[in-house]
Amino acid sequence: MTPTYDWPWVETQVSRTSEAWRECSALPLPCAPQFTRDEQRRREAIYDRAVVAVERETAKMPGTAPDRAAVQNRLIKVFGNFAATALDLPGDAIDLITRDFVSLGADFARQARRFDRSLSMEDIFQACRNAWTAGGLQSLLGERPAVTPSVLGYSLLYPYSDNYMDSTRLTAASKLRFSERFRRRLRGEALAPETDRETAIWGCVALVEAQYPRPAFPQVYDCLLAIHRAQENSISQSRKAGRADEQELLGISFAKGGSSVLADACLVSGRLRESDAALAFDWGAVLQLGDDLQDVREDLHRGSQTLFTRAIQSGPTLDALAQQLLNFSEHVAIRMNQFPCGSAVLKDLLRTSWRSIILAAIASATDFFSPAFLDEIESGSPFRFEFLRSRNKRLARRNGLFAKLFDVIIDEPGAQRSAAPAPAYIPSPIDTNCRWSSSAR
Repeated sequence: MTPTYDWPWVETQVSRTSEAWRECSALPLPCAPQFTRDEQRRREAIYDRAVVAVERETAKMPGTAPDRAAVQNRLIKVFGNFAATALDLPGDAIDLITRDFVSLGADFARQARRFDRSLSMEDIFQACRNAWTAGGLQSLLGERPAVTPSVLGYSLLYPYSDNYMDSTRLTAASKLRFSERFRRRLRGEALAPETDRETAIWGCVALVEAQYPRPAFPQVYDCLLAIHRAQENSISQSRKAGRADEQELLGISFAKGGSSVLADACLVSGRLRESDAALAFDWGAVLQLGDDLQDVREDLHRGSQTLFTRAIQSGPTLDALAQQLLNFSEHVAIRMNQFPCGSAVLKDLLRTSWRSIILAAIASATDFFSPAFLDEIESGSPFRFEFLRSRNKRLARRNGLFAKLFDVIIDEPGAQRSAAPAPAYIPSPIDTNCRWSSSAR
């Protein structure tokens, strides 16, 4: 019998994942490489030299196709040297990143620009994070990493819908109406879009429908409706007066993050074994808690409730919760070996990336941790936390650097730059395939 990944399935999986989370609460910190202060400073010098090299390469984009290709190759070499000497990544891991994930990200960015030329670089980066997750799942499930129509459409839903729902300038009534209409569109109703944003979102859904016709792939649409409901529940909780208990907040985070990556996994082939669905769900749970820790300061400022804001309001430090997250991340990383495909290199890279996310989050919020905990955690980081904070601030002030780097990486030497207007989806109650008309915004 084909499993159904609807909301009851998500609720059951939340309970299973929560039990695994609780089992990680009393464990010591997982083993990790240790770095002396001198070793950290040596790696920091490599980091700074890499940034200078990127700035030099992106200072002036050459006009000819061969010269642009040469710049791209030099930038990839800069990353390879940095990854090998500062992060200790083995050669096959660097090859995997530069061969598969850099090219996938560049292709995604190009397609996103063709889909909607009004998308900002920040929006595309935000969506690309999900595309990279989908690419990893493609490898783990035996497919070649590629930007399929459904990966493009689902990934772009994040900047279009999430940013709208997170806006503080919109009324609750307008958000609720948008959310209700979005749900109806995910169910397959042929609603005419009322705004430019709906035009884009309806188009994203149409990309999924074009690859996976609804009658043949019900799991896909169960997953999309599940993540939509999880996001609605998260928004509803943020508006409630009073503090939620720990289990409620944990369930909201796991449902939101887990169902998000569950949808990615289902979009790989349209059908998903339940064992693989559970693995993808736990992957999403780790990413969501990592995001919540990264955003803890912002969430406190705007009054949003998460597991981490609640812990800050209840106790003196986030030490125990961060330690539990590191152990939970390690637990899920070990479970990744159960995926039927995907190299050991990829699975090790996932473990490293998840740990890096958590360490970076701790480094940006050191005032919420005890000095003893920070000393212990920092010794397992290739860079000192003070260095990470200062470089993040410095890079944030270099407004043009990322834009230039972005343009260099996604440039296709010899190809014409697309100047197509943003697409407009024309819904039909009979034909749910994607049909486009050129209508400038």
